Amino acid sequence: MLRVHVVQVTHNLSDPGMEDLLYEAESVRRFVGLKLSEAIPDESTILHFRHLLESHELGQGLFEEIKGYLADQGVLLKRGSIVDATIISVPSSTRNKAKQRDSEMHQVKKGQQYCFGMKLHIGADAESGLVHSMATTPANVNDVAQAHRLLHG
Repeated sequence: MLRVHVVQVTHNLSDPGMEDLLYEAESVRRFVGLKLSEAIPDESTILHFRHLLESHELGQGLFEEIKGYLADQGVLLKRGSIVDATIISVPSSTRNKAKQRDSEMHQVKKGQQYCFGMKLHIGADAESGLVHSMATTPANVNDVAQAHRLLHG
């Protein structure tokens, strides 16, 4: 499940999208250690595992471990970053466990459409395309405000 999570994050996939990829891509199944003849995790299993990682705040630590491993292998370059952000949209009626609106989610206008949710800011190596840094914020935070956390080298 940890490898499934890594693929999901690095490919920016939803839970249903990750489930579909596990059925469609032999290379991904091989990476995560599954065969098509075995049980493939469904989207709710993927969601529950992601929530488990989030509840124990393990995501950032996992990301740092992977970055360290890749750096040890000489995979990451030290210059040139591409910085981008994507809005993770949720229905505005989304509530947390206390039945309150999540304080980390806000509304933002993208083009002519309003979105409610969070924003994922990503820094990627310009040469290899590997993600080397990331930050999450409410959707209304300007992309430039996170640039100092995303530039690398």
